[in-house]
Amino acid sequence: MIYCLEDDADIRELELYTLSSIGFEAKGFADGKSFFESVNKDLPELVVLDVMLPDVSGVDVLKRLKSNPKTAALPVIMATARGAEFEKIKALDLGADDYLTKPFSMMEMVARIKAILRRSKVAEDKGEVKFGPIVINEERHSVTLNGDKLELSLKEFELLLLLVKHPGRVYSRDELLNIIWGIDYDGENRTVDVHIRALRSKLEPEDGIIQTVRGIGYKADS
Repeated sequence: MIYCLEDDADIRELELYTLSSIGFEAKGFADGKSFFESVNKDLPELVVLDVMLPDVSGVDVLKRLKSNPKTAALPVIMATARGAEFEKIKALDLGADDYLTKPFSMMEMVARIKAILRRSKVAEDKGEVKFGPIVINEERHSVTLNGDKLELSLKEFELLLLLVKHPGRVYSRDELLNIIWGIDYDGENRTVDVHIRALRSKLEPEDGIIQTVRGIGYKADS
């Protein structure tokens, strides 16, 4: 699913028509409010994002996406006005994957989208899981935070991987014991708390990614 956030109805409809005609599912949005309402319900594969919007700057939309661990890895192509060099540089610095200069051809848009999705597929094939500033490589059994390598124990690694693979899903301590330590594990569930505490200390200053749900357990969320 591709989301197109564009306030110009003619351009938006042309984007949607082009994408659907070549086999992509696509949805269009005229403002930031409706866009984020849909993102919270159904995460797309990629976003084509106009800089100039009626209710919010496209750059602010990009900031919000990249600051939320649930959407930080979402590929974004910015659409900027010709000559808006500062906006292009700022968007790329904030994490945009590419940009299109208006007016652009629909075939150029399609080519950029396909290229980014191919790169995303390569990352998936390498066994990478991205969650905000965290990148986990399952094959290499490695974790980086903001590009810096983290040294985690086996159980810390397994806990982090489970939680970030299911953002928002709350796991009870007993569930975590059964999944990570094995269903026949005889230890007390304080073991989970000890490992979560150690994991949080290693994730600083992003330790808030792992959240405590009082009386239940833990989840990974923004």
